[in-house]
Amino acid sequence: MAEIKKAAVIGAGVMGAGIAAHITNAGVPVVLLDIVPKDGANRNAIAEGAVAKLQKADPAPFMSKRNANLITTGNLEDNLDLLADCDWIVEAVIERLDIKQDLYKKVEKHRKKGSVVSSNTSTIPLKELTAGMPESMVPDFMITHFFNPPRYMRLLEIVGGPKTRKDALQMVRDFGDIRLGKGVVVAKDTPGFIGNRIGIYWMQNAVVEALNLGLSIDEADAVGSRPFGIPKTGVFGLLDLIGIDLMPHLTKSMLSLLPKTDPYVAISGEVPVVTTMLKNGWIGRKGPGGFYRLRKDGANKIKESINLKTGEYAPSVKSGLESVDAGKKGGLKGVVEHADKGGRYAWKLASKGLTYTAALVPEIADTIVDVDEAMKDGYGWKTGPFELIDQLGAKWFADKLAAEKMTVPPLLKLAAEKGGFYKTEGKALKYLTVAGDYKDVVRAPGVLRLSDVKRGATPIIKNPSAKVWDLGDGVACFEFTSRANSLDPMTMQGYKDVLKLFKNDKTWKGLVIHNEGPNFSVGANIGLMLFAANIAIYSEIETQIEDGQKTYMQLKQAPFPVVAAPLGMALGGGCEILLHSAAIQAHAETYTGLVEVGVGVIPAWGGCKEMLLRFKKDPKLPKGPVPAVAKAFEMIGTAQVAKSAFEAKEMGILRKDDGISMNRDRLLADAKAKVLKLAENYAPPKEETISLPGPGGVAALKVALQGLMLQGKVTPHDETVSLALAGVLTGGKTDFKDELTEKDLLKLERNAFLELAKNAKTLARMEHMLDTGKPLRN
Repeated sequence: MAEIKKAAVIGAGVMGAGIAAHITNAGVPVVLLDIVPKDGANRNAIAEGAVAKLQKADPAPFMSKRNANLITTGNLEDNLDLLADCDWIVEAVIERLDIKQDLYKKVEKHRKKGSVVSSNTSTIPLKELTAGMPESMVPDFMITHFFNPPRYMRLLEIVGGPKTRKDALQMVRDFGDIRLGKGVVVAKDTPGFIGNRIGIYWMQNAVVEALNLGLSIDEADAVGSRPFGIPKTGVFGLLDLIGIDLMPHLTKSMLSLLPKTDPYVAISGEVPVVTTMLKNGWIGRKGPGGFYRLRKDGANKIKESINLKTGEYAPSVKSGLESVDAGKKGGLKGVVEHADKGGRYAWKLASKGLTYTAALVPEIADTIVDVDEAMKDGYGWKTGPFELIDQLGAKWFADKLAAEKMTVPPLLKLAAEKGGFYKTEGKALKYLTVAGDYKDVVRAPGVLRLSDVKRGATPIIKNPSAKVWDLGDGVACFEFTSRANSLDPMTMQGYKDVLKLFKNDKTWKGLVIHNEGPNFSVGANIGLMLFAANIAIYSEIETQIEDGQKTYMQLKQAPFPVVAAPLGMALGGGCEILLHSAAIQAHAETYTGLVEVGVGVIPAWGGCKEMLLRFKKDPKLPKGPVPAVAKAFEMIGTAQVAKSAFEAKEMGILRKDDGISMNRDRLLADAKAKVLKLAENYAPPKEETISLPGPGGVAALKVALQGLMLQGKVTPHDETVSLALAGVLTGGKTDFKDELTEKDLLKLERNAFLELAKNAKTLARMEHMLDTGKPLRN
């Protein structure tokens, strides 16, 4: 099968530029073209300006700043010849059919034979895009609908036509899955495809019903977010994020395509407050405000919400609805059964939104699995709509709809009779088909989810903070189960139990350390340490530090390979796990670093030691004891965090041979494969030694620190922590002629940590972090 080795994106707007950036994240060069601007001498100004914006954007579209060099810019009048060697050409221009169709005719004259052309349209059906298209392009044409921002939103909807080549569809599907990390869903050629067909209805209904029932937007978002497994922004926060000005265009487009009998038509009328907001330019986060805004009040910012009836802003007030509290124990069913207005609102969302969805299969997708995956990957829902119905109980839901004289879609009636949309048989997850039978949920080759491993299985090892699972082929998986996957004494005990297991049973070949998220580990449980420090039980803190050091060293020196497979945040102690593993297979969206200075301490589970040893071997650094120390001091002292696995490799946290998986669903399989490869003739690393500059090195770092103090960039306690860090990294009272062992460095870490833990300002930092989730600058 052909491969995508070079791509092009036509249209350098926010979406097109974002798609181009994400393709470079796969290591693939991209041509980015746009129109020639009306004014100015630079004919490539629009495309070049888009790349400049990408480099400044936050969150970053590029996983490495170097990826910007993979984009070649040009314009549609002078540079269409650049398409000649592109394997995939993505059209991402304005949503006007005439402009798109005219562009396809120009592209056809310059593209190579067999190259794939696709549109990123969000609403226009493929049959309309291909009307009048050159016949030679039709077999190579499809829709590839990305969600914004392309790097971070997982969903990629692919729509092929009856004449689209099957091998072309498969090539793009594989590239989207393996190289771009997407959750790829094949959608039908219908208005809005899957994600937007459901999402646009859901958002409009949420606004209309909030008005009808007299809810504030704070109340509506409290009900319509977490109880449904929807991101905490809620619907109104989401509308602010995507831009309220976009909604009229989407509504107009959907109304032009949907039949008059579609339920969306009935709720799509003008909302007066939205009309007023658009007139005032209150379009969301892109403007001065939207449904929410931040108003400056001196040095403070006050969050305000708009009144849906008066259009006036007032300070946001946290919802006090009893129905929301009922959901904490009773789940979504507990909310919709509550009698207050929040409960009635939740029922309106569920009864209308979920029945609308149930009535759309198989019109928009072949299976309910495709719909659930699309909403989870495209809109960030934790639970898909059919999974939500199962949470409520399909029969209960259908009966309640019938009792209220609401239409029960045929597929929902079927689920009510059969006992739900999903069921488990042994380790197999099955879904209900439109024919009324159950089929296995089949993962793509190379996909291994821990949730699938755990289904119907019993952990080999279990305690309150960890579980260990059998991945097969002699490989085990260590999973954190504590809150936020924080690390505590029970985590360490779990590691020790694994070491005993492997010692007593030689059939085990290796270990993967992995969780399905949302984060790998936020680090040590500082709440335990703060409690011990507040009652002056410093021996308990020392025990926790020493226990962690010994456990991490045992993992590093284990006679079997340990592969860390992080995704999300791997901070502090979580990062130190990566540093002590035989190898790392990281998800591309891994955010990692040694951030302990933020809570007034230093890395003490071997983080300082491991970064010194890594930088000592860095060929890019000058030789001698000082460069490695200076590099580690800068990284740890400023709590640098890699914003991708690629940045982590550039920082030295990941090594040259460590792997990166773009798709989170493939991460565990890739890590398991790495374990098995290492296990073929594995030998643990020998203990290393290092020469450090000693007190002279501290003096040099102190000079740099004083410069930062004078600039106001370092607080008094920052200086205290930094000097403690400098003492560890320079080797304490050592002489540069001496060789320090790893145990020597661990002792320095431990002593420095204990001294800082006795400092009242460190305790204030810990307490502030636990209370607010943000660092205290004291």
